[in-house]
Parts: sequence; C-alpha cells; structure tokens
Amino acid sequence: MVHRVIPLIAEAASWPVLPYAMGDEAGTLRDQLQRPLHDLRISVTDRCNFRCSYCMPKEVFGKDYPYLPHSALLNFEEIARLARLFVAQGVRKIRLTGGEPLLRKNIEVLVEQLAALRTPDGEPLDLTLTTNGSLLARKAASLKAAGLNRVTVSLDGLDDAVFRRMNDVDFPVADVLRGIEAAQRAGLGPLKVNMVVKRGTNEQEIVPMARHFRGTGVVLRFIEYMDVGATNGWRMREVMPSAEVVQHLSAELPLVALEPSAPGETAQRWGYADGAGEIGVISSVTQAFCHDCSRARLSTEGQLYLCLFASRGHDLRSLLRGGASDGQITQAIAGIWHNRSDRYSQLRGAGMLAPTEKRIEMSYIGG
Repeated sequence: MVHRVIPLIAEAASWPVLPYAMGDEAGTLRDQLQRPLHDLRISVTDRCNFRCSYCMPKEVFGKDYPYLPHSALLNFEEIARLARLFVAQGVRKIRLTGGEPLLRKNIEVLVEQLAALRTPDGEPLDLTLTTNGSLLARKAASLKAAGLNRVTVSLDGLDDAVFRRMNDVDFPVADVLRGIEAAQRAGLGPLKVNMVVKRGTNEQEIVPMARHFRGTGVVLRFIEYMDVGATNGWRMREVMPSAEVVQHLSAELPLVALEPSAPGETAQRWGYADGAGEIGVISSVTQAFCHDCSRARLSTEGQLYLCLFASRGHDLRSLLRGGASDGQITQAIAGIWHNRSDRYSQLRGAGMLAPTEKRIEMSYIGG
C-alpha cells in the first residue's frame, strides 16, 4: 500500500522551539482560516470485518488486499505520546476509529493510557470511539472500565435484509442492536448512532430508525453519502440531502431546530417536538461546514491528515522512530496545523475544485 506522505525530520530540526508561537493570545493553535485544533481522530487499524460499499467495497478490499504489516502500525505507546503532545496544543477530544477499532488487539490498554491524559488546565479528555457494533456486546464493559466515555455506532438500517446487503458480509442487525444495548448498560453515553443515507439503497429506513431510537436516549444522526476516497463509486444522484431527510422525517415525527452543542459541531441538531429526544443531520455534501472544522486525523501508521478528503499526509512516525524530541514533534504539529487551509467540501460545493490527486480512503483515516 503506497500513500503520499511528507517527511518532516529535516523541517522539524530547523524550526525554532517557540511553544504556541503560531497560536492566538490565549495559546490556542490556529490554522490559516483561524480554525483551532480541538479534535483528534486516531485510526488504530486499517482492517474492518464489514465491506460497506461506501467505505470498503468488496471488489477493492478483497481477500488479497495488502493491509499494513504490524510493524508499520503505531504501537500504543507511540499513539499515547503523540496524543499527549496534541493535547498540550489544544486537543480536547480524541476519537478512536479504524477500519474497525475493536479489531485492534488489547484496545482497552490504549484506552486506559489515553484516559489518563489531562489538558493543561487539568481536565480529562472527551474520549470516544466509533464502531460498527459487531464486537461491542463483548467489549462494552471492558472499554468503560478502561476509561472510555462513550461510543458512536454506525448502523445503516433496521431491516435485516437491507443491513446485510449494505455491510456485504451477511452480518445480522440483531447483533449490532445487542451491542448498542450493552454499551448503554455499561454507561457509554450519550450514545450516538450514525446512519449513512444512500438514495436508492436505504432511505426507506429513515423513519423506522427514528421510531426505534426515539425516547431511548440514543442520538440518531443521518449522514449524507460522501465522495470520500476513490473506490466507492460516488455519484451525486445517490446523495439524499439532509434537508430532504428532515422534511421526510418531520412529516411523521415533528421536529424543532436546536442550537449547536459546541463550536465546530458537524451535525445540525433537531429535537422531537414532544421532547422525546433529538436527531442530527451531517450535511458535508450540500451544506459544507469547513469554515469551523477543528479536526485532525492520525492514520494507523502515523500519518497526519488535515481533511477527510486529503490526498497526502504528514509523516509523524518518522519523527517518533527517528529520535525526535517532544519539542521537535510539537513544533512539527504546530507548523502543519498553522499552514492548513483545507476546505474541500466548500470548494466542491462552489464548483471551484481543480483535478486532484487520488484521495485517501476513509477506512485508512476514519470517518
């Protein structure tokens, strides 16, 4: 597997060690569009046991697909070291992703290491994990005991035939629902469920999903089918705009608009008019939210990506394994973020995108 990366060792060696020199007066690191670095998504494996067509289609990710060798992956100590340095520069939320993160052996050990981190003002992190739910029933209690705060489960429908067709490995929806129940019992909440809506495939599941999770404390979020990577055969006509999802849902279950829960929140929030909970819609195709995106993504082999639609990463693993000091790595991170100007979805929406390199696959850097 070949990915374009940017070596940093020579650059880092020449940078002056000036902590927060690229931040604002409050010490917050900012990019070229004045967006802070607040969220870090860490992919712990490039493997997944599902073959969803919008992420890891079976015709590409078959039995002979060249996954990364174990020696290429960051070990838990390397991940925890980088996380500590990111937290020192403003990160307050860490999300573990994949692939399917629960496939990573002894993932609870990493969770425990990350849960021990504190922000400069002594606060614990918001530590969460996104999973397809297939292994959640057996892992929920141990993840909570290790210090995980909450989970987000990807679930694209309740109808078993639709769900098996979308995961393309004949996995039953009942097992995912058991995982969600186990996570709720363990206290991994507030729990979120993400449904990718693909027109012509599963839009008939919108209302049943809402009815199922309404009043349970689970926040259901509908995600527009996105043009991530280069293998999912994305077509605009298969995108069901979030506005249409809300309109369709409101006809059955009246909704009222809610205020964002935090700056940079990806989902627009809607509450049930009778107070029975809320749903969210993530509109990265039709209503880009690049202007306040505060997320960086660390791949399983230590490449730092600044956008879900990026075509290149920045090589932090070479710094880790090349003997760089914490100060040098800190300055590398600061320089990368300071120079960031990514806003793919805004440019795509405005028709301003020029032909680009092949984008990185979502399974490699997490959603």
